[in-house]
Amino acid sequence: MKIYDWPTGPYPARVRIALAEKQMLSRIEFVRINLWKGEHKTTDFRSRNYSGTVPVLELDDGTFLAECTAITVYLDTLDGNPTLTGRTPLEKGVIQMMTKRAEIEMLDAISVYFHHATAGLGPEVELYQNREWGLYQRDKALGGMHYFDAVLRKQPFIAGDAFSMADIAVIGGFIFAAIVDLPIPQECKALLAWYARMQERPGVREQLAIIARPITSCCA
Repeated sequence: MKIYDWPTGPYPARVRIALAEKQMLSRIEFVRINLWKGEHKTTDFRSRNYSGTVPVLELDDGTFLAECTAITVYLDTLDGNPTLTGRTPLEKGVIQMMTKRAEIEMLDAISVYFHHATAGLGPEVELYQNREWGLYQRDKALGGMHYFDAVLRKQPFIAGDAFSMADIAVIGGFIFAAIVDLPIPQECKALLAWYARMQERPGVREQLAIIARPITSCCA
């Protein structure tokens, strides 16, 4: 299997963390798509993913799967042991719900802030920006952090009693928050404590180290 991504991207990090948790990284060939050069917006790449986003999973039969949640669900079931997406109908439902909330309330909101209210990927890629919309989404993301702080005052993980795809989505949000220098509010003590625990997980720690490592070229 191949995954098209960019190693320091917050969205690709979600799938990489899932692979690390599943001990499946060795089964994947990673193909770098340089976001800073706009390679994800080319006609060639859009033939793999119409949305022009990474990551994209290519299966051996030529099927392409995009969207982090869809890729994670597929990978999590390959070994018959779905540790990240739930086993019972209720677990699956709650994890999907909280993953979507993590995307809407924090991760995607920070993405909009990055692309619209900062320099983003640069003028050659960011062809349209709406700063006011970007700042609104930044504030929405801060509200999302407060929401998840309240959730974590009552339970150890985002979707309940076990680490899941929902936790990975929030970690992706924090990765993006660090890129745009958007700190977690200090009053969100449960959220900060949760993130400290998440960084003790080998798979999370490994991927955060990759993100912190500078990449000098698309082939480095």
